[in-house]
Amino acid sequence: MARSTPVTPAAPERDRRWPGSARFAIGCGLLFCAMSLLVDWDAGTLTPLRALLWSGLSVALFAVLLPPQVSSGPGWLAVQTLSRRVVIRTDALTAVRQYEGVSAHLVLQDADGRHLELDPRTLAANPLLWHELDTGVRRSLEHGTLRDGAEVIDRLGHRIDDETARAVLRESGLS
Repeated sequence: MARSTPVTPAAPERDRRWPGSARFAIGCGLLFCAMSLLVDWDAGTLTPLRALLWSGLSVALFAVLLPPQVSSGPGWLAVQTLSRRVVIRTDALTAVRQYEGVSAHLVLQDADGRHLELDPRTLAANPLLWHELDTGVRRSLEHGTLRDGAEVIDRLGHRIDDETARAVLRESGLS
């Protein structure tokens, strides 16, 4: 009798740019803290309370600059911030909306009522995250749960494909 190897679930896909963005946020926070403490110390006005204030402002700067971490797997998409983690089922989406402007973002809602927001540039920069979401959207359409926003995903898919094609042409020297 032949033994079959056990099937292990694939590791989740993660935003490849997130570690660099996190290092940038940490660096900015530390640099701000060091510079503000140095300037205050040089002026002769540094006290423990002021040091605590500068440290708190540095932590706040870090929190503002740290982007959410996006990960996905078969049938799910997750967004992790400093304060919470939201996971939705991409194979049971009910609505997809895109908001443009200064802070462009996608809002995805699943059949369980959970919703999350994410920057569409994260999907454009991470083809594997985009593939997982696109596969889930197709399953949602097959199951009939996605009633609002299929055209948003189509437009986003075309834009991501166009950006990818331009990048390939640019790297090959044909553009």
